[in-house]
Amino acid sequence: MPTATELRELDDDELEIRLAEYRREMLNLRFQLATGQLDNYARLNDAKRNVARVLTVLRDREIALAEGRFAGPVILEHPVRPARRLAETTDDGVEVDADEEVDDVVDAEPDEAELEAAAGDEEEDES
Repeated sequence: MPTATELRELDDDELEIRLAEYRREMLNLRFQLATGQLDNYARLNDAKRNVARVLTVLRDREIALAEGRFAGPVILEHPVRPARRLAETTDDGVEVDADEEVDDVVDAEPDEAELEAAAGDEEEDES
């Protein structure tokens, strides 16, 4: 089953040929359905979707031509979205994003600023 991206890479003549093939296939599948010979009913839906995909691409090109835009085949050189980045697991079993850096050393003692802030809180409580 062709994707819309694959169909957009074809020229108009090839799309017309594919449209005729998919319509012929759909006709044969309907005859098989009527005579009780069709084993896989999903093939009929696939054929309908293929016809719809080709018609959509042809219509997009027709609209683009009417608007004065380039309506030829679209060839994508790069994927549409970037590849997914998986989370990495550290030695202690904590998952981190691949972009984040992990500190190897964990401070057991609090910083001076934390101690001063804690002391300030205790003074306010006593007042």
